[in-house]
Amino acid sequence: MKKIILLLVVLVSVGCFAQSAGQKISDNLDVVLQNSGSDDEILVWVFFSDKGENLEAYFTNPTSVVSEKSLRRRAKVLSDNKLISQTDFPVNQNYIAQVESAGFKLKQKTKWFNGISGWVKKSELVQIADLQFVKQLDIVHRFRKDNLEEESLDNEKENSGQNFSKPEDIHTFNYGQSFTQLSQITVPQVHDLGYTGAGVTICMMDAGFDLLSHQAFSTMNIIATWDFVNGDPDVENGSDMGDGSHGTATLSLIGGFFEGQLIGPAFGADFILAKTENTDSETPIEEDNWIAALEWADSIGVDVTSTSLGYLDYDPPFPSYTWQDMDGNTARITIGADLAVGLGIFVVNSAGNGGLVSLPENTLGAPADGDSVVAAGSVNSSGSRSGFSSVGPTFDGRIKPDLMAMGSNDYHACNAFNTCYDNGSGTSFSCPLLAGASALLLDVEPSLTPMQLLELLRNHASQSSSPDRLMGWGIINTFETAQELVTSTDNNTLPEDYYILKNYPNPFNPSTKIQFAVPERSEVKLTLHDVLGREIKVLFNDEVESGLHEYQLSSDNLSSGVYFIRMTTSNFNKSLKISLLK
Repeated sequence: MKKIILLLVVLVSVGCFAQSAGQKISDNLDVVLQNSGSDDEILVWVFFSDKGENLEAYFTNPTSVVSEKSLRRRAKVLSDNKLISQTDFPVNQNYIAQVESAGFKLKQKTKWFNGISGWVKKSELVQIADLQFVKQLDIVHRFRKDNLEEESLDNEKENSGQNFSKPEDIHTFNYGQSFTQLSQITVPQVHDLGYTGAGVTICMMDAGFDLLSHQAFSTMNIIATWDFVNGDPDVENGSDMGDGSHGTATLSLIGGFFEGQLIGPAFGADFILAKTENTDSETPIEEDNWIAALEWADSIGVDVTSTSLGYLDYDPPFPSYTWQDMDGNTARITIGADLAVGLGIFVVNSAGNGGLVSLPENTLGAPADGDSVVAAGSVNSSGSRSGFSSVGPTFDGRIKPDLMAMGSNDYHACNAFNTCYDNGSGTSFSCPLLAGASALLLDVEPSLTPMQLLELLRNHASQSSSPDRLMGWGIINTFETAQELVTSTDNNTLPEDYYILKNYPNPFNPSTKIQFAVPERSEVKLTLHDVLGREIKVLFNDEVESGLHEYQLSSDNLSSGVYFIRMTTSNFNKSLKISLLK
């Protein structure tokens, strides 16, 4: 049976059905149906009008649909009485069953859009469209493989043969050949402060991760995996569909760790791995997989997502997204990405490898066009824009890309064997560097909302005062941004609020100084806790005058590891993470 492979939205001939059913068919699906036979199978979305009855139980028990960590993250951007909504409730199973009884072959579910995707014959669509609870039928957009390939830029391998070993008196770690890509965005200096992304959860959505036994992943904390292509928890290569060499590279760039070879910015973070791309077919990437993966990661409690994929055009005769559709509101994947940001998730996506074209056109791929999505462009080691890096502006006139990191000749893990490393180029590689650096900043200040974090990164980037369509706000400066977050209150200035400021040095041995500030005379209590939150001892408990204060903690009777200092007053309670290295 012939399967129609689509790269964008699906359409059906309105004239094929009665008026009531035909009104539910999208224009894109109508176009596809006009080019299809009655027995051809089409990959479509089916969206529902509601989620059924008896929904109150979800409101009274929010953790039945999302995790406690997800609720805590949402609390940064939503009021306490709006932490969940009907978008978080599962799709009505009775509706799904009735659609399946009409011949529909279920592929993915989306609670945010209240629908399902799957394969269906053109001849069976009329029965589905006639169902009262069906609101709309549309196609699932896909992306052509040749737009995904990373460019091989031999002429940009200007770093080959250089000695990247780290002078021991400069930085904490030996970055090997990954030093150039990290030093350009000042990550080593942030590592020197003791920040590694610990406590931050990152979701990688890619073509699978085919060598998790690689030495670069030996210390990585992977908390969840799911293959949305084949429907199982194995995201590596197996007997099912998909090759994960691309994901192996991007994962190593964001969080790999093997001293003397490669270190990623956020090697201390927790990772969620989602396989969303099927590399076995002619049209390997599917929007519905990505949306389903994002919803899944949100429910677990993800803080940052990194995606080195994009959606734009596909082979004729099926309609493609165009540069005019890159307006932040057309592509379903873009709408989903913006929804995630509204729930407190920092979403980073490759801008694309479309290069430069003349105005007014852009070369972006969805969801990089989202107004809340961070579109990552690429530069080479000298800081010049890579020739392949996609440009803006969006169709509605917004500056894109947002920020830049090195994407030319990046050093990454490869899948030939467990100690294999290689160089590669593309915005696929600048994206995880930018996302990993962002995770470091959330480690510094977990309370940052996505838009606050983006504003900080823009303010300290190389083109902060003159952003443009080629490089946006420019190359990020992770250390300078972190410095703003840890800057101590001036002793001569009365604090406007309560603060517990960053300790120095960190990591520490034999002692570290912890600064805190109060705007008025207050009772202050400082307690030391282990990584499980258990109180070890009370460090300080006394009344202090308004202003900046300092407490010196000794490492005596403490073993190496991570601890938390908790500051408590009558109306303030906040913790600070510290690291002891003996």
